[in-house]
Amino acid sequence: MRFEGDIFRYGANIDTDVIIPGKFLVTTDPRRLAPHCMEGLDPDFSRRVRPGDMLFVEENFGCGSSREHAPISIKACGVSCVVAKSFARIFFRNAINIGLPILVCPDAVDCAASGSKGKVDTDIGSIDVDGKVFSANPFPEFITNIISKGGLMGYVKSRIGDHTSP
Repeated sequence: MRFEGDIFRYGANIDTDVIIPGKFLVTTDPRRLAPHCMEGLDPDFSRRVRPGDMLFVEENFGCGSSREHAPISIKACGVSCVVAKSFARIFFRNAINIGLPILVCPDAVDCAASGSKGKVDTDIGSIDVDGKVFSANPFPEFITNIISKGGLMGYVKSRIGDHTSP
């Protein structure tokens, strides 16, 4: 999978309540969550982000509660992928489960600034920030399959369909 867009750069220890504040957890509807993405940190984020743009963040992104609302809101507002120095374990799993591509690459994060141009190729683990290329671990095939189906539920539905066909 390849993505290209502007980079939004943020710091460390961004928790799920900052990504999507708790008062918006009355729904899991992506269209209703998207306008509030990153509202606790950057109230104008959802109005500035464009489809394909990327988040580059420091350590422990997505710490805090295990709410799936956080990666859902990120994906729903048009973010194509997230590159971080590290992710909270439950956020990492939730992101894959809902089909949000995420990569770990501290050097790329260090090089990035808000407004930088980014290109990411998850198949080979290539991350380009303003023409400087960095390497991350490419996705294993099973994660690529999950993300390409829009998340774990789409993947499972596709597999069930494969086995129930005549």
